[in-house]
Amino acid sequence: METIKLSDEKEIEYASNLLNTAIREFNKKNYSMSINLLNEAKTTFKNSKLDNMMSLCLSLEGALDYINDKNNYEESLNLLEDAKYLATYSQNHTAKTFCEYVLGCVYKLDNNQELAKIHLTNAKNLAFKADELNLLDNITNELNELSVNSNKLLANKRDPMVALVKIGQSVSAETNIDELIRVIAEETKEAIQADRCTVFLYDKKNNELWSKVALGMENTEIRFPADKGLAGHCVKTGETINIKDAYNDSRFNPEVDSKTGYKTKTILCMPIKNLQNEIVGAFQVLNKLDGYFTDEDEDLLVAIGSSAGIALENAQLFKTQQKMLDEQKVVFESFIETLAASIDARDKITAGHSSRVRMYSSLIAKKMGLTDREVEIIEKAATLHDIGKIGIRDSVLQKEGRLTDEEYKHIQSHVVITHDILQKIHMSDDFKKVTEIACSHHERFDGNGYYRSLHGTDIPLGGRILAVSDVFDAITSKRHYRDKMPIVKVMSILKQDSGTHFDGDVVKVFMSLSCDKIIQVFLTENHLELKPEDQKFLAQYTMNDLYDTLNLEPDTLDNTQQNFISLFNTYYYGHEIIRDLDND
Repeated sequence: METIKLSDEKEIEYASNLLNTAIREFNKKNYSMSINLLNEAKTTFKNSKLDNMMSLCLSLEGALDYINDKNNYEESLNLLEDAKYLATYSQNHTAKTFCEYVLGCVYKLDNNQELAKIHLTNAKNLAFKADELNLLDNITNELNELSVNSNKLLANKRDPMVALVKIGQSVSAETNIDELIRVIAEETKEAIQADRCTVFLYDKKNNELWSKVALGMENTEIRFPADKGLAGHCVKTGETINIKDAYNDSRFNPEVDSKTGYKTKTILCMPIKNLQNEIVGAFQVLNKLDGYFTDEDEDLLVAIGSSAGIALENAQLFKTQQKMLDEQKVVFESFIETLAASIDARDKITAGHSSRVRMYSSLIAKKMGLTDREVEIIEKAATLHDIGKIGIRDSVLQKEGRLTDEEYKHIQSHVVITHDILQKIHMSDDFKKVTEIACSHHERFDGNGYYRSLHGTDIPLGGRILAVSDVFDAITSKRHYRDKMPIVKVMSILKQDSGTHFDGDVVKVFMSLSCDKIIQVFLTENHLELKPEDQKFLAQYTMNDLYDTLNLEPDTLDNTQQNFISLFNTYYYGHEIIRDLDND
């Protein structure tokens, strides 16, 4: 199957949403709308060669054709055969189960009981492996309703096959182990028609059984030795326990009931096994609602256990992998911080520059409504944007005063060095954007920047954000040869160079940031702390408000405006000051 390009992911996600919406419209009996949505989704899935998704679409289309008009029986079966072929070719369990189930329903509605039984049995056997999309339960709701109206030819929700389908699709996508246990317990209770169900996991290392779910009780963790109780017996022996009268069975411990006030009558306890037939836990189901637990209940619990065992093992594996990824992320973050610190070590006067550029860039990106992932990528690029300065001579990097043409050309090379360093770091596909963003912070919107002379929106958005943040921090920070530039002049530069040096839209977003957020970045380089009352006051004003106020005639300023300017400058310069407003 052809690999999906990263650029196609949003289109595929959109098509998947169309398919889910088609399911919802199907359940509302808006069949025309459902088929229109399906047709649009199919185009994307066909172009992307997603056979499993095409199979799901064709199965639903087959159901729709038959529901709309039973004279479409042959056409419906043709669609379903195509769906079956694609499901088999893609080796996707969800698509296979869905197709087999719809085929069984159509045959049964058409009174072909023998073929219906074959396909429904196939669906039952596949159900516990179903994964990827929560479609099965939605479609079974509607087909079951139709079947009830057709002399109840199909089983209702308590049919074991339907229960397996529901449990299979419910647990397949869940990776949170605590939530997974809860889902399995709730679905098992409904499928077996019992009052309570607890799912215990076997902690082999500590030889304990534990669960965070005991339906009908508080959701606190239960933990006890694996050789205790009925669940422990099941885990140790692999036997199934079916008790019809708990208080007349010596294996039952009535002390639990005496503590909780619950009255246990019937018990079905069974081990949960994984694909390797190893015991990974146990079911404990209490009080059958209409009598005793039957052989059929035991068979159903075995089938549920197959699905549950795989899901629980996968969730535990996912948890382990997630822990490893979190640890790798910490190492990666530390590595990035170390790289940035290596530049700070070269020149103490510019120490903290990359960190402040990251903070300004993050504020802009979040204000622009970028996703958390996009913000994270921009933050990483900002942290590393000057890493190439590690290759710049100290005599140039730390020079006080004006650079010669040769020295200026040498320092410009730091963006090329940044690119060369970062592209050697192994990153995921989206994090490769870090390199492109980091080395484009000296590009200009008019195309006169360096090092590739990119123009306008050819410059990555992150690079355009960094350009504003980088210049703002550079001229609002103390350097070897000068003090901070007055803030009104800083903002004038940003506004005047909008559309030439800077992307005007990015500047507008920056100027819309509240003053307290900008000051909190300033405070990372001086000894002051932002007082709560000052933060509340400054949060009312944006950088645009500050610029407009600073450009008013000094003798027209009221007390609030004067306080605004004085307060901002106090935090900006890092000490109490009295300044001539004309000079600002």
